[in-house]
Amino acid sequence: MGHSNIATTSSGNIVTNGGFELPVVATSSYQLFPVGQHFSGWRVVGAPGNVAVISGAFQQSGLTFLAKAGKQWLDLTGVSNTKTGVAQTVRTVRGSNYRLTFSVGNVYDPGGIFGVTSTVEVLVNGVKVLTATNAHHGGKVQVWETFGLTVRAKSSSTTVEFLNGDPPSDSSNGLDVVSMVRTN
Repeated sequence: MGHSNIATTSSGNIVTNGGFELPVVATSSYQLFPVGQHFSGWRVVGAPGNVAVISGAFQQSGLTFLAKAGKQWLDLTGVSNTKTGVAQTVRTVRGSNYRLTFSVGNVYDPGGIFGVTSTVEVLVNGVKVLTATNAHHGGKVQVWETFGLTVRAKSSSTTVEFLNGDPPSDSSNGLDVVSMVRTN
């Protein structure tokens, strides 16, 4: 697993802390960040609320929340369950194409607080470009689905944003392994 992270970095991922490994959170715990706050490359945006950096060994209600890669991941619902998320502005080359990939984590908890799907809205420079929904059932363990799209840079900087698209009754929406690599 560590080797693939090195390959991702050396292949030109321009996203800082795309695996949400910083700040380091205590095992089986989480750290909340409210709207307006910054952490390790990201700023918290969207509706009033918060997001949570979660240790990959987190467990609640008989469910296990594992990271897609590394030890940590981001829960876009935080404890507020609002349309909150994170954004990062990266340096880009005007006119170049970039491959933006990310993974959405979902647990299947029918009738429970974590819902049955996880939906992330992706915005580039403030415009919604994708609504990514993971509806996979992983039993009692969080499962991940990877999504990707091509982003054409319109200037020397591009802002990517990931917002919680789950209803207020859903308390889990995972984001991990965010990568943006120039393709031409």
